[in-house]
Amino acid sequence: MSRIKKAFENKKAFIPFITCGDPDIETTESIVNEVIKAGADLIELGIPFSDPTAEGPVIQAANVRALKNGITTDKIFELTKRLREDTEIPLVYMTYANVVYSYGSERFIGKCSEIGIDGIILPDLPFEEKDEFSDICKEKGVDLISLIAPTSRQRTAMIAREAEGFIYLVSSLGVTGQRDRIDTDLSPIIKTIKENTDIPCAVGFGISDPTQAAGMAALSDGAITGSAIIRIIEEYGREAPAHVGAFVKSMADAVHSA
Repeated sequence: MSRIKKAFENKKAFIPFITCGDPDIETTESIVNEVIKAGADLIELGIPFSDPTAEGPVIQAANVRALKNGITTDKIFELTKRLREDTEIPLVYMTYANVVYSYGSERFIGKCSEIGIDGIILPDLPFEEKDEFSDICKEKGVDLISLIAPTSRQRTAMIAREAEGFIYLVSSLGVTGQRDRIDTDLSPIIKTIKENTDIPCAVGFGISDPTQAAGMAALSDGAITGSAIIRIIEEYGREAPAHVGAFVKSMADAVHSA
């Protein structure tokens, strides 16, 4: 059984997102270790990019801070290698197609496989163009994780049928960021997904407190939180790991009880 499949086995999964290198690589490593202890089931590691089109201002700012501080893809690979020595938790990279292209697609995905990355999420990659990466991913045993949005409509079933790892269901239109409430009726989208695949489906974008996380997990197979975590890191800097751990514990507990 794959690590991703195991993360969703017999429970709902809580998935935190962390921008690597914000404020520095050592703090990122400490934060990851804290969220593992706090009950995270799968972790999204963000590889910073200069033009993160899917991200709201909070994660955009984290990308800028990390890049200013000298983060590189190779440093993130080294971090991942260290993390994988001590944990079997599923790890996925979230980044942009240009990051993979510029590194060399085969080289990048091969490195992911070598260091124990379970999947990659490329929010700017149209489903119709995924073949540029999917063959290499299949060859290397790295899941190319699909996003489904409220605007996917008739494409939802098609995307679901070809999904790998888990499906990232975008809760709302727009970019990432905390929202007071999520008004999108996700039930029919999730119904279509479930009719077309056994792959688990987790909801992200705008989930910022335990009540929202539990609500989204009750509808789906899990919840994803990014901006609320990045705000804590922005506020506390190198002192953030314990604060992030406490927040993630509250979110994971809520999701696991859904």
